[in-house]
Amino acid sequence: MSSLKNRALAILEELGIEKWMKNIQVMGNEIILDIVSHSPAMHERKRLEQALKAAFSEQLPEADLKLHISVEAQPERQQIKGNEIPGVQNIIAIASGKGGVGKSTVSANLAISLQKMGFRVGLLDADIYGPSMPTMFDVEGAQPHSIQIDGKSKMKPVESYGIKLLSIGFFAGTDQAVVWRGPMASKALQQMIRDAHWGELDFLLIDLPPGTGDIHLSIVQQVPITGAVIVSTPQHVALADARKGVAMFQMEAINVPVLGMIENMAYFTPEELPQNKYYIFGQNGVKGLAEKLGVPFLGEIPLVQSIREAADVGRPAALQENTTVSKNYETITQNMIVSLVERNDTLPPTEAVRITNMAGCSAVKK
Repeated sequence: MSSLKNRALAILEELGIEKWMKNIQVMGNEIILDIVSHSPAMHERKRLEQALKAAFSEQLPEADLKLHISVEAQPERQQIKGNEIPGVQNIIAIASGKGGVGKSTVSANLAISLQKMGFRVGLLDADIYGPSMPTMFDVEGAQPHSIQIDGKSKMKPVESYGIKLLSIGFFAGTDQAVVWRGPMASKALQQMIRDAHWGELDFLLIDLPPGTGDIHLSIVQQVPITGAVIVSTPQHVALADARKGVAMFQMEAINVPVLGMIENMAYFTPEELPQNKYYIFGQNGVKGLAEKLGVPFLGEIPLVQSIREAADVGRPAALQENTTVSKNYETITQNMIVSLVERNDTLPPTEAVRITNMAGCSAVKK
């Protein structure tokens, strides 16, 4: 091994990133480094690249070096201890205080963006009374099959575009109304969680119904939610309910970290006037609320006809390559992962809770 390569390896070891090195080549006075970063965020990769250049310049000042650095994003997969769904590492609840803000559409596109980044993703449609995932993933009429796992019969989720899916919509007819009281809805949800074989997943996204009711309490009872994401439009009426959604997860009894807020239908831009932005529902409402509540703002999604059309035909907009919309969802997903990594590094694992007083929603840790 050449002396220059040895010195380069020593610099990487001193920086503590030798384990991230994918490849190193030395040809004359040229050093080629391929590094894997645990963070998908562009600014984190730039920071790593700058640190490497500064270290080589300082420690090898006598060499006429040509340094070529390639930093590839490959987020670390982190296991949350105490998780009660075998094989599932991170459980993210997607919620909104108010209905009609596009929460399910956002959930579908976040799932697709995560899958495109190389993660193993599942999506549980917990909106018992208004399931929409079968339509959004073009699997209407599909039914989960039974599979034997360790001698027990389990549901095998339906798979579409690489996403594992379960929804009450798979068990009810297209025109059949789900008229259930809270306990029945909670039991159905429990079966989709407990009686399913999700396999190995990096992320299980749970698309919650609007509001703060029985289903939300059932979810925090049954599984330790790693974090929650709140979706809202910028209008005042929606923000009032979004605030309540954040407050629910931040209750001392529930204590689920809020990974951030997403502003949907932030503005409208006509195709014929691509430089114009019309803030139909108000401007920066969710961003302002996130700052006020001290939670991360993950980004905004414009009001674009193609997003609605893509959902209607069962092909989420994030599937498209290199479009403004798909890049938008990718950025928001990256911001969510950065928030998640920080949450996992600084906070203990979330535990499921046992509700002891439904009226006051007081709870104790299991």
